[in-house]
Amino acid sequence: MTLDDPLIEEAYRVLAERPGFLIRRLHQIHVAMFMEECAEFNITPVQYSVLTALMDRPDLDQVTLGAQIGIDRTTTAGVLARLAERGLIQRRASPVDKRMKLAAITAEGRKLLRRMDKKAQRAHDRTIAPLPKEDRAVFLRYLLHLVDASNGYGRAPLHLP
Repeated sequence: MTLDDPLIEEAYRVLAERPGFLIRRLHQIHVAMFMEECAEFNITPVQYSVLTALMDRPDLDQVTLGAQIGIDRTTTAGVLARLAERGLIQRRASPVDKRMKLAAITAEGRKLLRRMDKKAQRAHDRTIAPLPKEDRAVFLRYLLHLVDASNGYGRAPLHLP
């Protein structure tokens, strides 16, 4: 389907010319694919991102962790609470500042992440599968460029280590 396809209704054509609409729709599609592929694990894409971030960076505080995956403090707190309830992460007070809680992935969390990796990757692959193989890396580079160029506009800007 292309924008000049005569079968596209005018109302949709207007929406299809809006990058935000298309990005939001692609995100919905990807979340559905992720949930389908990873249904047996009962983990959301955001929870998966948190576990992935903690895999190689233990003892991250809530603010730093949220910044590394681009989610706000409140969302991060809720995600961490749910993961802790399942024993996938553990939280402890910072030795430097007792008010600050640090999060670390548990052995159970690492095990779950390893079990999920292939299925999560399948969801990522399915999301871009309609593109010709030679265009997939270019598409990802463009997405990264757009995110990087406008990162400061988000409610929770992404700050990579």
